[in-house]
Amino acid sequence: MRLEVALGDTAIAVGSGDVPVLATPRVVALFEAATVRALEGRLDVAETSVGTRVEVDHLVASPVGARVAIIAELIERDGRRVVFDVRAVGEDGTVLATGRVQRVVVDRERFLARVRA
Repeated sequence: MRLEVALGDTAIAVGSGDVPVLATPRVVALFEAATVRALEGRLDVAETSVGTRVEVDHLVASPVGARVAIIAELIERDGRRVVFDVRAVGEDGTVLATGRVQRVVVDRERFLARVRA
């Protein structure tokens, strides 16, 4: 995935700080979105995945206008549990953030039925 940091992606916009740089909560959301995308076409049509754990080290600030690539690499699948190593990289190759995202594959309808109950 790729992102050009916009005002709406900043710490100011999401309320996680008072500086106009890529917000850590946005990094978390991008990491999760990249793992969802990585699973596209790999799950049964009745399945989806839900996030259960996220670990993030936000290493370098990215100003508005910076271009960032988000990379998710599947490192483990144990039954319904899937684990990804994730990273955000700047145009110059600088690693901006790293982390790990764990998801669980679920039956979509059963999951939603439990949520509604």
